[in-house]
Amino acid sequence: MDFPTTFLALALILVLATAGGEAAVRLGQPAVLGELLVGIALGNAHLFGIHALEGIAQDESIGLLAQMGVVLLMFSVGLDATVGQMLRIGPSAALVAITGIAASFALGWLVAALILPAAGRPVHAMLGALLCSTSVGVTTRVMQELGRSATPEARIILAAAVLDDVVGLAIISVVSKIAQAAGLSSFGTLIGHFGKAAALLVGALILGGVLAGPVFRLAARLQTQGVLLAAGLALCFVSAWFSSVIGLASIVGAFAAGLILEPAHSRKFVERGEPSLNVLLKPIAGFLVPIFFVVTGMRTDLRSLLAPGALALTAALIAAAILGKLACAIAVRGRVDRVAVGIGMIPRGEIQLLFAGALADRRIFSAVVAMVLVTAVVAPAALKARLRPRLAAPARAT
Repeated sequence: MDFPTTFLALALILVLATAGGEAAVRLGQPAVLGELLVGIALGNAHLFGIHALEGIAQDESIGLLAQMGVVLLMFSVGLDATVGQMLRIGPSAALVAITGIAASFALGWLVAALILPAAGRPVHAMLGALLCSTSVGVTTRVMQELGRSATPEARIILAAAVLDDVVGLAIISVVSKIAQAAGLSSFGTLIGHFGKAAALLVGALILGGVLAGPVFRLAARLQTQGVLLAAGLALCFVSAWFSSVIGLASIVGAFAAGLILEPAHSRKFVERGEPSLNVLLKPIAGFLVPIFFVVTGMRTDLRSLLAPGALALTAALIAAAILGKLACAIAVRGRVDRVAVGIGMIPRGEIQLLFAGALADRRIFSAVVAMVLVTAVVAPAALKARLRPRLAAPARAT
């Protein structure tokens, strides 16, 4: 599309994404679900004779903005998952995360191998990897609504989800490279990819702890407005570039950059009356991130779900996603509601959508999007049903 048409398409995307997000929130769902559904509606408008929107998802300018949104999204996720949180992850939360990752990966691979035997092991591994990470934002909001955000269940879910993000992101990044290459030359190559991902994340934490403090203290001496945002974004983009150079997804580098930065790095700026980095990023992410989710929804072809085996694959992926995280319950220790922890780990979201584009088969891509939508809707309802009777019990007793 030409630039004037691109501007019009962006206006349409932003208005409809805002409307969809608002509708989802009013219905008790995360805004991302509304943005995805808006994208699905736009991308499938041709089924109702509306063809004027078909070029939006393929427009290079909009695609670039969507990719920028992805990078900033993962940078923000990294900012929320601080090194301090990672160091405080206890053995129970770590065991919950590892159990959920292992069970989800195995079930996803098994489902893919049974339903898509001709797709090959790289695609089977990719589908397994896409089930690994939890979208903790959905569960956190439910816990807050129920007044349970300080409970042992909530703390375990949050800590396990942080580890989920780190390990799951590394797994998906490596497996997606293998899937894109349509094969694997040797076991050593696989180990090499995992080594790169681990080295990048660990190296970022070590170097960040040493260098980030002095660099941001130096930046705080500058009086120019926007120095904090410029320094944070520069770190994000350099880390994303380096991640790409060594053969990993750029968003792994963006996530690592976010992990480096702690609230202390913004303290000097905040003390002189400037907003923190998290606050500065919100309007930029608020513009770019919805574009990514709408564009992702637009690439979901509803007709592909009617292809032979597509509905069976979708149903099996949903079942594997739910059962894989419910398996976390067996790893919970102490006097904690095991089932609630398992349910809280079920939602999938951003990370799955970020990497689903590596799947060339539109049928599989659409099945993954459907899995994300269903798990993000089912988990909050199930968690509320599980916890509300327990909250009401003391009231009845009195």
